[in-house]
Amino acid sequence: MSLELALLLGSFALLVLIDAPIAVALGLASAVYLAVADMAPMMVVAQRMIAGIDSFTLLAIPLFLMAGLLMVHGGLAPRIVNLFAAMVGRTTGGLAIVMVAACMMFGSLSGSGVADVVAIGTMMLPSMKARGYDPAFSAAALGCAGSLGTVIPPSIVLIVYGTATNSSIGDLFVGAIIPGLLLGAALIAVAWWISRKKGWKGTEAVRAGELGRAFVDAIPAMIAPIIIVGGIRAGVFTPTEAAGAGVAYALIVGGLFYRTLTWRVIGDILRETTEMTGAILIVIAAASIFGWILAAEQVPQLAVNAILGLTDSALVALVLMMVAVLVLGTFMESLAIILILAPVFMPVLAAYQIDPVYFGILLCVNLAIGANTPPLGIDLMAACRTAGIPMSASFRYLLPFLGAMVAVLFLLVLFPQIITGVIG
Repeated sequence: MSLELALLLGSFALLVLIDAPIAVALGLASAVYLAVADMAPMMVVAQRMIAGIDSFTLLAIPLFLMAGLLMVHGGLAPRIVNLFAAMVGRTTGGLAIVMVAACMMFGSLSGSGVADVVAIGTMMLPSMKARGYDPAFSAAALGCAGSLGTVIPPSIVLIVYGTATNSSIGDLFVGAIIPGLLLGAALIAVAWWISRKKGWKGTEAVRAGELGRAFVDAIPAMIAPIIIVGGIRAGVFTPTEAAGAGVAYALIVGGLFYRTLTWRVIGDILRETTEMTGAILIVIAAASIFGWILAAEQVPQLAVNAILGLTDSALVALVLMMVAVLVLGTFMESLAIILILAPVFMPVLAAYQIDPVYFGILLCVNLAIGANTPPLGIDLMAACRTAGIPMSASFRYLLPFLGAMVAVLFLLVLFPQIITGVIG
């Protein structure tokens, strides 16, 4: 390792440890490297940052974010919750099961884990507290369930991975459906098991007529993911066009069908979408110059040689990469991990003939776990903030949920056909 590369990685690690924003850490470490290495003029920082976000596919990010917000404020999310509540009734752990199921469904609308946590948590946590559920349990379950938005299409993380690696976003979306459902089923099983021990129940039983009305009322919400993912899979839309179609659909349903969207609400949504998009794109831009330097320093080749020196087995290599991402996920944001590691891992995948689409889905599952792992745990942090409790209070319930998610991850590692059999 050269002195300049050590300085790059060391300054980045130091900035992360002192809790600098990840975009600042990436950009400043890159600037320090260029100043010392004298490899290129400092103007390259701005040029590479602009080049990093100069992609038509990335336009899908603000459009999917806006579609998700429109569906929350347009009344689609509450109707999803009402439907699952009517289906579960007084089942043991019913409200927890409703929350996980609603997060799965809303994840297919928003594409964002934090948006999933806030939207569903705001509706579910007060009811769960009133029914006797421990807020610490509710927050742990919500954080893990909300992170399904990282996996279930149209995941923004999958879009960024596909853009960074030139992988088919349509294949990523289709391949992530079964892993997302497996994660949801695992979380529901844990929620039911803990709730049975604690004696926590669901809502009051509902009559068949009420269930039917709830189902009919939720149909527009359930059609949205079919339009988005089905349109991409059928070749009707590109991912960006599907995001635009999602926005149009949410506007029509929220404004004309449910009549809950006003011009003032739409203005607030536009402002929030702009803020969220800016926060995401500045990380992508800063990671672009950082990744360019790693490529210039031949870090991907070093990674290939290091792993090849350890094992000839593709399975062992995959497990090593997954463990590395699990560790990084405890203190780094998902997008930064993807943008830094994806270019490094791509030559490794090629050396072991591992499908980049398959690996990308494993990576997203891994990052969903990291989003709930202290000390960062951004989804868990958002869940605890929504529940009004300190993050540490949720730890006693967190381990079973994370254990179930890790089990699903390694199930997918051991049986890649679960993913590759779907994407062909």
